[in-house]
Amino acid sequence: MEVTNGGEGAHELLQAQAHVFTHTFNFVSSMALKCAVELGVPDIIHNHGRRMTLSKLTDALPVTPSKIAHVKRLMRLLVHLSFFALQKNEDGEEGYVLTPSSRLLLNESRTGLSPLLLMQLDPVMFSPWNVISKWFQGKEALVMETATDMGLWEYVAKNPEAMFNGAMASDSRIILEVLVKECGWAFQRVGSIVDVGGGTVDSAMTIAKAFSHIECTVLDLPHVVRDVPKTTDRDFVGGDMFQSIPIADAVFIKWILHDWSDENCVKILAKCKESIPSKEEGGGKERDEQEWRKIFMDAGFNQYKMAPVLGSRSVIELYP
Repeated sequence: MEVTNGGEGAHELLQAQAHVFTHTFNFVSSMALKCAVELGVPDIIHNHGRRMTLSKLTDALPVTPSKIAHVKRLMRLLVHLSFFALQKNEDGEEGYVLTPSSRLLLNESRTGLSPLLLMQLDPVMFSPWNVISKWFQGKEALVMETATDMGLWEYVAKNPEAMFNGAMASDSRIILEVLVKECGWAFQRVGSIVDVGGGTVDSAMTIAKAFSHIECTVLDLPHVVRDVPKTTDRDFVGGDMFQSIPIADAVFIKWILHDWSDENCVKILAKCKESIPSKEEGGGKERDEQEWRKIFMDAGFNQYKMAPVLGSRSVIELYP
């Protein structure tokens, strides 16, 4: 791009540079937010009970004294990103307060998303993004294999501390809170349900609490359900969704299919259909509706309903 005498080229050049810089340094926002969560900033401000001045915040943070001056820079960025806000008291003194977004990062919040954030930005889980170009040139089927020499599920199975189940549970809590309120109609005529890949049972727990008439079963890999506390209103089955799924009136799947190829999605849904009594008897990628429709039909389902009521995600009902 050349700079012309009229100045138009210079303006375009600077705009292009700003565009490149924006996407080059976007990671700074994510890492600053991760830093704040690891330092406990949201909880410290929340527990303070009112606007918190910078000096009081730095006194409460586990920060080396020589680095206290940098806390202001961190908070300035996070205020700019709307994770915190500055408010003045009657004397004009400024203090930090939480915003709706930072309230979702409180440890005590049932709908807190800190575990999901920390998992996604964990060095190992983040590493595949650094090797995408290498993956394109290699033979590995999954980027995770290029980064770690093992697939995601193999890594999670071998590293229980990987926070995966806690992260999925945190997402389930907030999504299910909305789901049972906005889509309760989907559960009214269901007597039993199996949560496929339900992990640490938060989805089934919310469903069982909201709809006491439903018998809930959780299916996940044996090592996942092995240490989950047993309760009277939910059953736990250690197994493989590619092999069999417990019999139930309905099958609940959240954030599962997008991890698998079209062929594997068909296999999973075919097993789901096998587990749902008919009327006579009683790799992953994001997809648009037509792509999902083909998978549903190939799996043997005859009808479906898709309700986009969960922001970027939808509730999908499949009927044999």
